[in-house]
Amino acid sequence: MDSKKKNLTVCILFGLLLAVAFLACLFLPKEATSDSERRKLAAMPAFTLDTVLSGRFMSGFETYTQDHFPFRDQFRTLKALSATGLFHRQDNNGIYVSDGFAAAVEYPLNESSLDRAAGRFQYLYDKYLNGSNRVFLSVIPDKNCFLARESGHLSMDYAQLESLMAQKVGFADYISISDLLERDDYYRTDTHWRQERITDVAERLGQAMGERLAAAMGVEHSAQYDTVTADAPFYGVYCGQSALPLAPESIHYLINDAIRDCTVYDYQNNRTGTVYDMERAMGKDPYEIFLSGSLSLITMENPYAQSGRELVLFRDSFGSSIAPLLLSGYSRITLVDIRYIQPDYLGQFIDFENCDVLFLYSSLVLNNSDTLK
Repeated sequence: MDSKKKNLTVCILFGLLLAVAFLACLFLPKEATSDSERRKLAAMPAFTLDTVLSGRFMSGFETYTQDHFPFRDQFRTLKALSATGLFHRQDNNGIYVSDGFAAAVEYPLNESSLDRAAGRFQYLYDKYLNGSNRVFLSVIPDKNCFLARESGHLSMDYAQLESLMAQKVGFADYISISDLLERDDYYRTDTHWRQERITDVAERLGQAMGERLAAAMGVEHSAQYDTVTADAPFYGVYCGQSALPLAPESIHYLINDAIRDCTVYDYQNNRTGTVYDMERAMGKDPYEIFLSGSLSLITMENPYAQSGRELVLFRDSFGSSIAPLLLSGYSRITLVDIRYIQPDYLGQFIDFENCDVLFLYSSLVLNNSDTLK
């Protein structure tokens, strides 16, 4: 076969491949979301004269085909391996891996975002709080804080972020916890911290807020819990976002009588549940085993409370796993996620009088605070 025929054959086969892929994009069943990437996939754009003439249809269709290309996940993994292995890129899709730990590049520090977050907290303070409340602030450093300095990746100044937030939220007493944390306190494939490794963080928060948790009474805090391992393997959010074949890990959760018998009420879905939602352990994000994930407004009732003190915890998803460890110091803990509920509605559900209040947020959310309502 001469070269012309070979070239023609290759062109025909390539054209057939594209045609098959195009038809598959159009007619094969489509998923609405990507479980691996934890996001919604693009929908087929409306085909109208207006969308065609304006160019919106072709633009939307391009995004649609990229999201629904056959064997897309496999191609993403191949591309990621090529980028990091063959071309020695330091990260893929903004995710890098260092010594088996995956993290997102978080740089630079966005002070205007910190201003916005502080402004939202100030609004809550002015609207609902007064002299009867003890108010606290604490910042959870991102895993990148510990990985970047070892691996040479870009990293913002986390100490500066903490200092700025403490200054900007002047009405709250600042509780520093970063010195208690290290790389191994976080999941290898996910952004979150590991509950079984943050009992000392809970102890510091409790002591700073004046509550005598176990260690303050002469008992090692971690010794109060039984550790249970969830059955399902855990593939964290960075597995899908990086498209790299990262090994799964396990989720461990802590149990004692107060946690086991605690009543959790979910205002968003009008239902009563438990601290650990075992159905979520088998879902697309097993981290949601902790208090069913980032719900807008929930309460935890401690049946064994020795005081009537209550805590209102303004938080992001990191708060789901540490809130149960604060339960021994309070009769009730109310968790509020203002990414999902308008602050103006809170007075309908929460009596803030005489409550302790803790603003506990990760540096990831503070540096990207447009999600806060």
